[in-house]
Amino acid sequence: MRSPSSSFKLFLPDHSWRNAAGIFLLTTLFYFVGAELRLVEALSLFWPLNGVMAGVFARYSYLNRLHYYAVSYVAMLLYDAVTTTWGMASVVINLSNMVFIVTVASLVMRDKRLNHQTPGPINALRIFTYCLIAALLCALVGALGSVRIDSQTFWPLYADWFSEQFSTGVLIVPCMLTATLPRMDRAVRGDHFLPIGALIVSVMASVAIGGAGSLAFPLPALIWCAVRYSLPATCLLTFITGGVEIILVANSIINIAVEAPLSTPMMFSARLGIATMAICPVMVSVSVAAINSLIHQVSLRADYDFLTRVYSRSGLYEALRHETSFLHARTLTVMLLDIDYFKSINDNYGHECGDRMLAAFAGKIQDVVGEAGLVARMGGEEFAVVIPTLNARQGRELAEQIRRAIELHPFTWHQKTLFLTVSIGLSSAKAGFSPLTEVFNTLMAEADDYLYRSKKAGRNRVSAPETPEENVAESSQSSPSM
Repeated sequence: MRSPSSSFKLFLPDHSWRNAAGIFLLTTLFYFVGAELRLVEALSLFWPLNGVMAGVFARYSYLNRLHYYAVSYVAMLLYDAVTTTWGMASVVINLSNMVFIVTVASLVMRDKRLNHQTPGPINALRIFTYCLIAALLCALVGALGSVRIDSQTFWPLYADWFSEQFSTGVLIVPCMLTATLPRMDRAVRGDHFLPIGALIVSVMASVAIGGAGSLAFPLPALIWCAVRYSLPATCLLTFITGGVEIILVANSIINIAVEAPLSTPMMFSARLGIATMAICPVMVSVSVAAINSLIHQVSLRADYDFLTRVYSRSGLYEALRHETSFLHARTLTVMLLDIDYFKSINDNYGHECGDRMLAAFAGKIQDVVGEAGLVARMGGEEFAVVIPTLNARQGRELAEQIRRAIELHPFTWHQKTLFLTVSIGLSSAKAGFSPLTEVFNTLMAEADDYLYRSKKAGRNRVSAPETPEENVAESSQSSPSM
C-alpha cells in the first residue's frame, strides 16, 4: 500500500522544469476542450481553460512567477499556430485569456497574503466579484482581438466574451480552489445519493418544461447537496450542473426561447443567470462548513477544560459514554485528587500563579496516566482519573506513583520554588455489564469518601478500601505461629 506522501503530484516547489511541463500540458489540454466547443471562430461555448489555470495559479503560490505565466501563454500561442490561421490576432485573443488568469490568481493570492481563509462565506462572494472583474477586463481585450476575425461588431462580441468568461469562471474557480481527493470516512448508504438524484431529475425537468425559469430548477437540489455534502463535492456538482445547462441551452435542448430562435442576448442572459445561481450553493456550503466548525469548537470547549487541557466534568461523562475498551477491563479504578492547601497558594501568590500551577499539575498527572486512562478536572483544584487496571492493588500503586511524581517535582514561580502535594482517594471495582457512567458514579462516591480520609489523616497520602490481598496479608501476620 502506497503512503500518502508517495502519491503523484503534478506540481512541487523547487521543481521548475516539472512545474513548467505541467502548466504546458494543462493549458494545451483545456485549450483543446474549449476549442472543440467553439460557437464562432474565436468564441467558445464553454471555455474551461481560464478558470482552471486561474485556480491552479491561485492554489499553488509558488507558481505565481512570470516565467510560469509565460509558459501558459506560449502553449496557447503554439496551439493556435498549429490549429488556426488567425495570425497576429491570436496574440491579442490569448492575451485576453492571460488577463483573466492573472487577475483572478492575483486577487485570490492577495486574500491569502491578508490571512483571509479561502474559501469562506465572505470569500465566496469575493471569488464571484473577482471573476466579474476579470471577465470585464478579459472581454475588453478579447473582443478587440476578435473583431479582426469575426463578422460581428465590438459590443456583441464583448457581451458574448464577458458572459462566457464570467459564467465559466464562477463555475470552475471555486471547484479548483477546493478540489481534494475523495475520502470514505463512513459507509455509503442509498439515501446519500438522494440529492444527486434530485439534481438529475431537476435538469431533466428543465429540458422537458423549458422557458427561462427552467434554468433555476436545479437550484433547490444544489442547495440540498450543499447541506449534505462537503464543500469540494458541492463545488464540483455545481460546476457540472452549470456546464451541462450552458451546453443544453446552446443546443436548444433546454429551450429558453420557447417560440423564438435562440439569440445572442438570450445566451448572454442564460449564462449570467447560471453564474448567479452557481454562487448560491457554494455560499450555503461554506456557511454550513463554518457552522459545523463552530459547533465543533463549542463542543471541544464543553468537553475540555480550557486552562488545563484535560477533560471537563461533562467531557469525562461524554468520553465514558463512548469508551469501549474499558468494558473489557478486569477492574476499573477511579481516583479523586485534590491539591493540598491550594487556597493559600492563590492567596499568597495570586490567581495567575494558581492557574499556572493547575495546568502543570494536570500535565504531570497526564504524563503518569498516559493514554491508558482518562484525566478530568472536576472543578477548582479537584481532578479525577479513570483507568482500567488488572486489580485494585495496581490502581493503588498508580495512585502512589502520581502522588510521588507531584511531590518530587516542584513548581517554579517568579524564581521561587513551590512544593506541591496531593491527597488522593480511590476506589476500584469490576466494570461488569453496567454502563460505564453508572459504574463511575458509584466508584466516584466512594473515592470522594476516601479523599476526605486522606485529608483528615494529614494530606499528601493515598486512601483506598483495603484489598482482599491486604486482608489476607494482615491475617497471616496477626495469626500465632504453630
